[in-house]
Amino acid sequence: MHITQHTDYALRVLIFLASNEHRLPTIQEISERFEVSRSHLMKVVNQLIRNGFVEGIRGKGGGLRLARPASEILIGDVVRKMETDLVLVECFSDESRCLLTPNCKLKGVFADALKAFLASLDKVALSQVLTPSQRQLLHVLTRVA
Repeated sequence: MHITQHTDYALRVLIFLASNEHRLPTIQEISERFEVSRSHLMKVVNQLIRNGFVEGIRGKGGGLRLARPASEILIGDVVRKMETDLVLVECFSDESRCLLTPNCKLKGVFADALKAFLASLDKVALSQVLTPSQRQLLHVLTRVA
């Protein structure tokens, strides 16, 4: 299983927002902190907003915040909503041209593995992946130019 960069950035945004729950960080601030393209991060944040993980506050003094408590955001849910393609092998697709597909047992093995992977992520809330020391680090961490 490979998590895309898009999902990786989404998880970073969520962790950053969870560590800054008493203020409204901006996309610009997050992009600078993680050295990620602002335009790419905007796409990620827009998807997080559409999926109900993040709220965007417009206007002067605006920014981003979690749409619900970090303890209610499951990592598995984030991965499912951010990943556009959870097709592990060709036979998962409707366009599979593999001759073995009708009688292949491997498809079931991969399907079970994907279910187990996501079930494992479903046991972890965003609040569980952010330790107190990480919260402090994200507050004081600055990049040296």
